[in-house]
Parts: sequence; C-alpha cells; structure tokens
Amino acid sequence: MLKTALKPKWIGTLLGALLLATAFVWLSQWQFGQSKQVTGDSSGVTEQAVPLTEHFQPGRDMYVADADQIVTATGHFVQDTSFLISGRLQNGEEGYWVAAAFEPDGAPGKNVIPVVRGWQKAAAEPAALPTGEVSLKGRLLPSESPTGTRVNASGTFSELSAAWMANIWDRESYDGFIVAFEATSGGNDVGAASAGLEQIWVGPQPTETTVNWLNIFYGVEWVVFAGFAFFIWWRLVKDDYQRDEEYELELAAWRQRQAAREAQAAQAAAAGGTGEAGPGDPAAEPSAAHDGDPAPSGTQN
Repeated sequence: MLKTALKPKWIGTLLGALLLATAFVWLSQWQFGQSKQVTGDSSGVTEQAVPLTEHFQPGRDMYVADADQIVTATGHFVQDTSFLISGRLQNGEEGYWVAAAFEPDGAPGKNVIPVVRGWQKAAAEPAALPTGEVSLKGRLLPSESPTGTRVNASGTFSELSAAWMANIWDRESYDGFIVAFEATSGGNDVGAASAGLEQIWVGPQPTETTVNWLNIFYGVEWVVFAGFAFFIWWRLVKDDYQRDEEYELELAAWRQRQAAREAQAAQAAAAGGTGEAGPGDPAAEPSAAHDGDPAPSGTQN
C-alpha cells in the first residue's frame, strides 16, 4: 500500500489534506477562544455616580455590590499624607500612582479615604496637595492586601492598603480607595493635569465569565473535520490499492487461461499428424477472438 501512497497524485492529495486540516485546526482554536467571554457590568449601575457617604460606610468590609462604583465626595485633602505606589502601568510604561488621604464631608468619625490623584513615571516627590474644599469624582475600589514591605524610605509602597496607610496616618479610614477622574476646587481644575500628573482611568471590572457551549461544540466539530480530511485521503489510497490488486489478480488469471489454451492448441496441432485433426482445420484451432475471454481492460494508475 505504501507504493500506492507514493504515487505523485496521492502525495499531492496528501498535501492538500494537510492544508485543509491546518485550516480546520485554526478554526477550532478560534472557536475554543470564543467559548469563554468575560463580561463587565452590563446594567450601567456602577457608571452612575452616587455620593460616597450614601453608598459605602467606614468600619465594614467592602463587598462586591460596593466595589467598582463611581462615587462623588466633597471634602479636603489631609496635608503631608502624599505617598507613591510602585509598579503601576500606564500606556505600557511602569511608574507610580500618586495618592493621599482625603477627608470627605459628613464621613462618620472624620474617617479618611486614600485617593489616587494620577500617575507619574519617576519616583519623584509627589506634587503639592490642593488646599481648601475639593470636589471629587472617581471609581471606588477595594483595598489591596498589604505585604508589609515599604519599597524605600521615601514613602513609596508596593500596594495601596487602606489599613496600612491608616496606621501610618494614625487616622480611621474607609476600607477602600478612590481613583479620581475629576477634582475641582472653587470651580478650578485641581485634578491630575493641574499637578503635572497623567490622568488614570480604571474601567468597570469584569464580573462574570460565561461559557458558550455552542462554540465548544463547533471547536470539536472542526477537529473532527481535520481528522476526516486525512480519512478521506487514506480511503482514496486504499481504494486505488485494491483496484491495483484486483487488476493484477485478473491479469494473472487471464494469462494462466491463455497459457492453457496455447498448450491445448499445441497438442491439437501435434495430434494433427495422426489424422485426428489437421492444422488447417479451423475447429482444431482456438481463437482468442472467439473464445469469449478478452484480456483485462483495467489499467493501473
């Protein structure tokens, strides 16, 4: 069968099957990749700004329903509380978040909350905090888990942990922080741009991963199609091999019958000398044109 598979036409067919199977496998991978979809908050509730003091209270853990909400707050920054958070990416570059303590008006027990003002590339001294009453709008996020490690003595940290900063400031704090999108004071912009920082945008966090079983079914189906391409090639080669085998058997049988007829003709010719039949007697000479057994007409591919 290997000899049949090495025929030029079947080698070409195999290359075609390989290309087809490759396309099917690629389609299978694409379908599997589409089978899992991470969706954000499709209701839009988190994008509708609400007052911080009405949405979340200090002294309790932040739950899923509390986090990721855009909130507003009016209050003032606590001076001399600026700090940096290292390892933060902005447009593919690693740098630092610039944050400080903010005391919202009406917060129970004068609790503060860390507010991320913007991003800077270098570990330089944070820009001066705005004074007076400031109105903020930003996304409320859960506090990060502290590792207990300060990156260096200049006030740079590896995580934004509200509990950790509360101990450093010696102030009660909300269990979370705000990434500020807007900051105004007396009608003037005191946000990231005014402090020489880059604006940070944190979008809605993924809330659900769904599995599309139809995509998985299609992915498995394409794998089956890839295997079927090779099966078709193998089946065509096998059929060709069987035809060659049948032709060879028929040809051998025909040759054997021809040899037998020639032997009979020779015997008849030899017997003609005894008067049983003469060589010129048509009845004694077998004719291939009239014996009803033509040579096999099949040809090998």
